[in-house]
Amino acid sequence: EVQLVESGGGLVQAGGSLTLSCRAFGFTFFSSYSMTWYRQAPGKEREFVAFIGWNAYNTNYADSVKGRFTISRDNAKNTLYLRMNSLNPEDTAVYTCNAGAHWGRGTQVTVSS
Repeated sequence: EVQLVESGGGLVQAGGSLTLSCRAFGFTFFSSYSMTWYRQAPGKEREFVAFIGWNAYNTNYADSVKGRFTISRDNAKNTLYLRMNSLNPEDTAVYTCNAGAHWGRGTQVTVSS
């Protein structure tokens, strides 16, 4: 069964940092997938956060997180990461990873002011 499982969310104070992980299970060729992080805040639409190509050379970020968040991957571990620095309350959301047609269930990030 193909699964994406996120972890690493939690409660953090403004200005703090978190690193999210997204572990892929059941993928025959995880390294061939481009990966994307999305987030959805309460009462808002899901929005793009960051993208990484299959070989990790290509990355792209939403303007709202550029310079604060870093997306990376370890294909040997079938794992995607999102390092989040300088967090602010506007970053509070459920963060979900995506690989093609596959979605994780998300991990909650809450930033207190």
